[in-house]
Amino acid sequence: MEIREDDLTGKAIATLLQEHLENMRQISPPESVHALDLEGLRSPNITFWCAWEGDELLGCGALKELDAKSGEIKSMRTANTYRRKGVASKILEHILQEAKQRAYDCLYLETGSFPEFAPARALYTRYGFEYRGPFGDYINDPNSVFMTKKL
Repeated sequence: MEIREDDLTGKAIATLLQEHLENMRQISPPESVHALDLEGLRSPNITFWCAWEGDELLGCGALKELDAKSGEIKSMRTANTYRRKGVASKILEHILQEAKQRAYDCLYLETGSFPEFAPARALYTRYGFEYRGPFGDYINDPNSVFMTKKL
C-alpha cells in the first residue's frame, strides 16, 4: 500500500468522495453532514492523501490545519472492497505522523453518533482519541461525536 498526497483531480477519487457524500446523506440528517465535497477539500489549509495498491484506490483521508498548533481529520473513507483490511489504520497513522511533523499539539475530529459510525469511533479510540464537546465552528448536535487526541 502506498499513501500519497492527492490533487483531487482523478476520476477514482471523485467517485469515492461522491459515494462518501451520498452515504453520509443516507445516514445523517442534512444539517449533520459535515463531509466536504471536492471543492471544499481543495482548500489551501487542507492536505489530502489517497492510499493505493497499484492502480486500485483503497481509501483516503485529509488533514485540515485549524491553527499553527492543531488540525482536524477530515474525509476518512475506505473503499467498500477494502474495508476491514487495515486501510483506515494506515491512513490515520500517516495523518498522525504528518501532524507530529507539523508540531501540532492536538488533533480534532467529528464523526457520526449513529451505529453505522461505530467502526470509525472504535478506530479513533484505539489510536488514543478521546470524546469531547464541539470544537471550532461545530455546535452541539446529537448526531455528531467530537473527539481529540493530544500529540
